[in-house]
Amino acid sequence: MSNIPLPDDIAQVVRSALTEDLGNGDVTAALIAADKMAEATIISRETAVLCGSAWVDEVYRQVDATTKVRWHKQDGERLSPDESVFSLQGPARALLSGERAALNFLQTLSGTATTAQRYARAVAGTQVCILDTRKTIPGLRTAQKYAVRCGGAHNHRIGLFDAFLIKENHIEAAGSITTAVERAQEMRADLPVEVEVENLEEFREALGAGADIVMLDNFSLSDVHSAVSLNDGQLKIEVSGNVHLDELRVLADTGIDYISVGALTKHLQSIDFSMRFKES
Repeated sequence: MSNIPLPDDIAQVVRSALTEDLGNGDVTAALIAADKMAEATIISRETAVLCGSAWVDEVYRQVDATTKVRWHKQDGERLSPDESVFSLQGPARALLSGERAALNFLQTLSGTATTAQRYARAVAGTQVCILDTRKTIPGLRTAQKYAVRCGGAHNHRIGLFDAFLIKENHIEAAGSITTAVERAQEMRADLPVEVEVENLEEFREALGAGADIVMLDNFSLSDVHSAVSLNDGQLKIEVSGNVHLDELRVLADTGIDYISVGALTKHLQSIDFSMRFKES
């Protein structure tokens, strides 16, 4: 998936994970002679979408840069049970000390990508894009956002800094949807303005206020149809709130543009990988 840019914080994230795991040294690995060399093969135990190779590479670069990592599959590719994913060659201590951190990244990001692909495939052939949310694992925001894209879904805003998303409490504090939208446009005309609405009356106000995107929060299917009809192509419509996989196709066929799904990053099922280790 070379067309998907990697995050620029990989080294920092990996450093934090290794500090957490290794502390002031791997006491068990120290039982092994420092000059002992080894090889290892990492296999997938289940069907999945691979994601996380750059994080694995960085783990072993930081643990011991002499370790050789050879990938048999690329991010975004499908894995089958018992398939070889990558192999390692280097100091036995390094291979073992980096194992857990490397596989933690791989299992989590592959799980995210696999879940994202399941949702993306459910709306294939429609105009709808599946979006992620900010409901990510702390410290892994950019990594999971990358994984979502490896699975064929799309990113919503990265954080609180790159787009306006005006929700119920913002509206209450600002006084109205119209006031909040006007202030956003005056403050940062370069950023998209999205408004979350809870009923058709609020939708009409957001439409009249000139928002770029309106998020329909927990709307019934009939009200989604009504909103699409009222909109008549004026702005982008996103649906969110308790959206289940088996409902995606029906929602996609209403004429909306986006469906945001928190489950992509918070309800993922980690993928099972294992390391087969042997002395050189």
